[in-house]
Amino acid sequence: MADNKKEQEREELHRAIWAIADELRGAVDGWDFKNYVLGTMFYRYISENLTNYINAGEWEAGDTDFDYTKLSDSEAEEGRESLVEEKGFFILPSELFCNVNRRADQDERLNETLESVFAHIEASAKGSTSECSFSGLFDDFDVNSNKLGASLPKRNERLSKLLHGVANMDLGDVKDHDIDAFGDAYEYLMTMYASSAGKSGGEFFTPADVSELLTRIGTVGKTEINKVYDPACGSGSLLLKAEKILGKEAIRNGFYGQEINITTYNLCRINMFLHDVGFDKFSIACEDTLTAPQHWDDEPFELIVSNPPYSIKWKGDDNPLLINDPRFSPAGVLAPKSKADLAFIMHALAWLATNGTAAIVCFPGVMYRGGAEQKIRKYLVDNNYIDAIIQLPNNLFFGTSIATCIMVLKKGKIDNNTLFIDASNECIKVTNNNKLTKANMDRIVETFAKRAEETHFSHLASYEEIVKNDYNMSVSTYVEARDTREKIDIVKLNAEIEEIVARQQVLRDEIAKIIADIEV
Repeated sequence: MADNKKEQEREELHRAIWAIADELRGAVDGWDFKNYVLGTMFYRYISENLTNYINAGEWEAGDTDFDYTKLSDSEAEEGRESLVEEKGFFILPSELFCNVNRRADQDERLNETLESVFAHIEASAKGSTSECSFSGLFDDFDVNSNKLGASLPKRNERLSKLLHGVANMDLGDVKDHDIDAFGDAYEYLMTMYASSAGKSGGEFFTPADVSELLTRIGTVGKTEINKVYDPACGSGSLLLKAEKILGKEAIRNGFYGQEINITTYNLCRINMFLHDVGFDKFSIACEDTLTAPQHWDDEPFELIVSNPPYSIKWKGDDNPLLINDPRFSPAGVLAPKSKADLAFIMHALAWLATNGTAAIVCFPGVMYRGGAEQKIRKYLVDNNYIDAIIQLPNNLFFGTSIATCIMVLKKGKIDNNTLFIDASNECIKVTNNNKLTKANMDRIVETFAKRAEETHFSHLASYEEIVKNDYNMSVSTYVEARDTREKIDIVKLNAEIEEIVARQQVLRDEIAKIIADIEV
């Protein structure tokens, strides 16, 4: 019953989000407009999060009538230093979301007010340990953009509607926040915009079912991990799945990721906050992972999950230093300049803990192409790092119908075999995309965990078998597809043909007789 109620609340929340987006996007492209909706949700979240924290402390101390939203700015200033230390940021009562929203319709300079509030929030973290978590977080929330309206009154009208819309979202009241509501609203928004934006949206977001499968594969047999890492983290959906599956306290040292796109990097940090991950529990960097990795001091990682971009260009052997990089040098060759896929694999392997697992979505071509990619596969197989290859159904991702696969890497394997799973039919069709159900995921994870052999579904290949196949790692090489063609009974078919031939002869004789009669 509780599940039904939660599902109903979730649907209501989704309808509310859709209504805001529908009413406000007008002149703003859907994919751009998500920055405004998510930015406003984030502003509301941190305002209420800080208010809850301060109020709880005062109520515990005996002042049950205390309400931070009604405090004067000058009184609030006294607690700034300690709050920045504890929460990582500070917001004056007058600049809290609820108070700015309450005055929004009368504020002829609402754009300036919001610009000032966002600048103050970011400035509050400057010089503290939380600075890198807050710096530039509101950069994509352009309050003066013509996309919001051609004139200042029009822009402010839209901003006001945006504040009211987010304020009316049922995300739990100030005293009793359901953090899941913020996280779920974020995920829904990203799904909604990614599906409507097509390819450009899909780059930012790994669908929830694929995220869950990767994380479940990476955490088989574990109840906790030291830290989780994604070298191409996008908006962070994959990183946060580990918390959802293992539990909040099960990720002991936090979440680490790197993202090259600055807009997506900001979304990822916002996503961390919306899922109630403290500033001291995540480290997200904005740089090119392959040429400028930012987490040397934090590796190795016990769980690595990633859906890196498929077949993108990179420096490769144009940069003479990369072949000596300790992440790439063991293979003796670099991934091709036009296809960086296996560079991400080598990077993940280098930073993987000896007791860890990396589960990475791969473009199918890396499993069978020759040249440098074959040499890298040879290195991975000869050193017994590939634990499994799992073929996924096509059409799982936004913007691409390609059937991808998952490569599972381990450094501490107990055998010298590689498991191949053909899960290409493990899905249901939902609108234009395929989707993995819980039953689909259960079957894949159970087969993976048991390293089980099943005709037409999985095969445990020996090292010798892979060498014999020239290090081709395509699942179809090892798992024979089920023959779905209709079985034909040859004896029965021959009898039917004989009958048809005999019938034809009778008809010919009758026709000949008719013609003879006519001629006479």
